Amino acid sequence: MGPGGDVIAELAADHRELEALFSQIELQPVDHPRRRELADRLTAELVRHTVAEELHLYPVVREHVPLGAALADKELADHARAERMLKELEDLSVDDPRFNDTIAKLKFEVASHVREEEHELFPKLAATLPPEKLDELGRLVRRARETAPTRPHPSLPNTPPAHRLLAPGAGLVDRVRDLLRNPTR
Repeated sequence: MGPGGDVIAELAADHRELEALFSQIELQPVDHPRRRELADRLTAELVRHTVAEELHLYPVVREHVPLGAALADKELADHARAERMLKELEDLSVDDPRFNDTIAKLKFEVASHVREEEHELFPKLAATLPPEKLDELGRLVRRARETAPTRPHPSLPNTPPAHRLLAPGAGLVDRVRDLLRNPTR
């Protein structure tokens, strides 16, 4: 994910990819196994995206954006709700009616989160930070996605410093698990 730009371009590109994955899921027949594959990919991308935001974006928002603590807290609460839905989705088969309901709820949650970030948080961030800092944050976000978990871990803390210590370890375990589940990756 991400075009290799500043943090806003990086995260907006992630948002477009997540939207595309939701669309691909919706295009599949209701109980088609491809929906599971796409849901797993969506889960991995969404978890990596949220971890990168939690590690690098929200601490900067708290420190530099006016009323940033309240904004960051709202975004973290959105992440926690989405992560619980991802955890629920992880255990559902595509022929379970809750699978489609959970996908629909998750799509609504993510779309709402994306709108808030792109229309409120990103403009405030761009108005507050110089381009060099936005570029630096973009690099940090790209790096964080490389080691971030690929599965939901709702019990892990979503704020530093614990998150900074635990997320890379969970990411390694998740990638080994992913490899064992699908060795052709």
